[in-house]
Amino acid sequence: MQPTTPEPYSAPSKAVWPTAAAPGQPRRLPEATEPADDRALAPANQPAEEVVPDPEPTYGSGLLDELRAQIARFVILPSEQALDAVTLWVAATHLQPAWQHAPRLAVVGPAKRCGKSRLLDVLTETVHEPMLTINTTPAAVFRSISDEPPTLLVDEADTIFGTPKMAEKNEEMRGLLNAGHQRNRFVTRVVGNDHTPHKFATFAMAALAGIGDLPDTIMDRSVVIRMRRRAEGESVKPFRSRRDTPALHDLRDRIAAWARPLLDEAADLEPEMPVEDRAADTWEPLVIVADLAAGPWPRLARAACARMVAAEVAAEEDHPSGARILADIRRVFVAQREADSLPTEELLHQLRLDPESPWAEWGRSGLSPRELGRILREFDIRPSNVRLADGTQRKGYTRNKFLDAWRRYCPTVHPVGADPTAS
Repeated sequence: MQPTTPEPYSAPSKAVWPTAAAPGQPRRLPEATEPADDRALAPANQPAEEVVPDPEPTYGSGLLDELRAQIARFVILPSEQALDAVTLWVAATHLQPAWQHAPRLAVVGPAKRCGKSRLLDVLTETVHEPMLTINTTPAAVFRSISDEPPTLLVDEADTIFGTPKMAEKNEEMRGLLNAGHQRNRFVTRVVGNDHTPHKFATFAMAALAGIGDLPDTIMDRSVVIRMRRRAEGESVKPFRSRRDTPALHDLRDRIAAWARPLLDEAADLEPEMPVEDRAADTWEPLVIVADLAAGPWPRLARAACARMVAAEVAAEEDHPSGARILADIRRVFVAQREADSLPTEELLHQLRLDPESPWAEWGRSGLSPRELGRILREFDIRPSNVRLADGTQRKGYTRNKFLDAWRRYCPTVHPVGADPTAS
């Protein structure tokens, strides 16, 4: 039986945060996870798992299909999973009063003409109450956020955070974007002639587009879309406001009409997630939208979540200032048969031997003992005197000092030479 189209939506006078989903409520841990690739074959010596059919699609499933097709008309996303994620993120903006966390959408690319601004054009016409923040002060932004928050859209974010000097100048905007990821995080400002302290809400979903990565604290709270330039043979339809906006607005209004009666249900749902911690907080609204829509969307949402989060974890490991140095040192200790300690010179020698690592070309003559010490101090790891097999002592690192950092930042051991991003 085909679901009926809902009546046109009439906005309530004030959105109410449901008690069952209030901040601080104990959260049920996931009992199971979806596989990253539901098309993977079972090992030959094991029977293939029974394929669970998709749930019966709702009217919302058809709306998501239509929105997905509309986005794909104007923008080429880097993957099918990225297209699914953007689709679900747009729909989630119409249920913001239901969410505990407001996921950011980080639309980043290595250069100009990757489609970042075009994607923001489409988002502007489909999200709930878009608020473009070009040259907008943080004070104006948080004074615009209410119980029914707008959707913040920031283009050319690299002009805000692109250099350390810019980032320092715009620290208040970064703080606003970080705080607004979670409900009930306020900023306090004095107002009026008597300078009365007043708390302003920060909770609002936001999409940011720019060249290069955004600050780590924002990327960590984002669904990350890494755009690329169109290849030869790839084509999209030009976006023309006069021609295309009415259809997008009609679709936006139908999505809102479907979604808003589901506010309480959305707020009460605690879906099984394929990821944990902040990644789960960020992706949960997208997965809930998918579960409400049913059809293929619950499966597609979890596949997109697992793959895209794994890709960002791998990218973080590859960043020298992140967990990459810890992962590479862990492989060195594994290759040395879990030695209790290694002299600094031997550790550096082994790190530089890896042709895929940045350590051989770090600085003028490769990673130095001083630079190694500087990087590891961020993880509270420092060199000490270590005793060698011949009884002599030299400066080096003991394995036990890395255990806590390994457990926190790179919990999976990979064989030496193996691809750490491989599943």
